[in-house]
Amino acid sequence: MMKNILLWVIAFVITAAVAIYQRATGPTYPISDKIELNDKTIQYKLFRSHGGDTDHEVQIPVEDDAIHAKIFWRRYKFDTAWNVVEMKNENGILSGYLPHQPKAGKLEYYVNLCVEEKITSLPEKGYVVIRFKGDVPIWVLIPHVLAMFGAMLLSMRTGLEIFVKDSRPFKLTYWTIGFLGVGGFFLGPLMQLYAFDAWWTGFPFGTDLTDNKTLIAMVGWLIALFIMKRSQKPKVWAFAASVLLLVVYLIPHSMMGSELDYSKMDNEKQKLEILN
Repeated sequence: MMKNILLWVIAFVITAAVAIYQRATGPTYPISDKIELNDKTIQYKLFRSHGGDTDHEVQIPVEDDAIHAKIFWRRYKFDTAWNVVEMKNENGILSGYLPHQPKAGKLEYYVNLCVEEKITSLPEKGYVVIRFKGDVPIWVLIPHVLAMFGAMLLSMRTGLEIFVKDSRPFKLTYWTIGFLGVGGFFLGPLMQLYAFDAWWTGFPFGTDLTDNKTLIAMVGWLIALFIMKRSQKPKVWAFAASVLLLVVYLIPHSMMGSELDYSKMDNEKQKLEILN
């Protein structure tokens, strides 16, 4: 009994650590930092994802009215010239807006802070890429997160059966495949549909790593189950499938995700103008 509880605790700790790692390393995680300017410490956060149909507000908290700021932005992989937005200072918050984009549209942007003749860029090197998406209903988002977290937890616990003598991990395997199927192949695509108007953007239709890594994990578990039923050492195959899923989950979330091709959008717009 105690060993079973211990294995569940270990599986939970691994799952939680992977979830935190994914959250902190993905391309949609905000960029946070702090700088020293005019003898003041400025802590800032630049977001890389925006949901809904509104413009995205960029905010920089400052405590110095002498600091002014501008946002420079352009459409990602399309525009060459930068657009400039003057930020306004209201109650110690510099704020300005990036224009709303169609679903999966991306903008690259950075902020220039100016005091007297000194200019400081945020981030200090390069720029930030923000992706726009549609609103995902909470009744889809929460079950998806819980299902994927549950699949990871069950997968780790199934793999840890290798340390339990005379056990057969088939029941846990079925639960793992079930949670992965619901979270990754029903709720996940449903989220994509709301966010980017696309049901599935992995193989064979695209290169979305989130979809592809889910597919790899499922194929791995199905192959493991098939062999487990014919093997004298089913726990070894369950362990191998759990390691595969762990490796797959270590790939940052939303890598190579949906991305709007502005050139195609502009071409379609030109065709409509000609027809009209």
